[in-house]
Amino acid sequence: MTKKIENILIVAWLTSFTAMLGSLYFSVIRQFEPCSLCWYQRILMYPIVIILLIGIIRRDTTAAIYSFIFSIIGILVSSYHYANQKLPFLQDAVPSCGRVPCSGQYINWFGFVTIPFLALTAFTIIALCSLIIIRNNKERE
Repeated sequence: MTKKIENILIVAWLTSFTAMLGSLYFSVIRQFEPCSLCWYQRILMYPIVIILLIGIIRRDTTAAIYSFIFSIIGILVSSYHYANQKLPFLQDAVPSCGRVPCSGQYINWFGFVTIPFLALTAFTIIALCSLIIIRNNKERE
């Protein structure tokens, strides 16, 4: 594994680790109760932290395949969740996701940055890093 690819793998891991810590901060410190879609995003993000850490430790770039799959699914869930928050016609149609509505916005920085937006950003960074690593592996074959 080249130093460049190793650095990209570390960037992907740092992104996933930061996203994990951010979600724990919002729920444990700030006491924001996650909705069902938030839980799905966590279910997709947390394994990426472990998968990429193992890839870094073992210097195994095939971990990028798994992180790519998890992150693409995460992008879809986060995009849907963000659309539920920001598109009025979806807000009215979205059912309650349990005790907390999925259209609720605990934060709304700059008028567009919500928790699902932060998750979407993290999943996108991880997907791009993973794709670069996967393409590099194919070129080396």
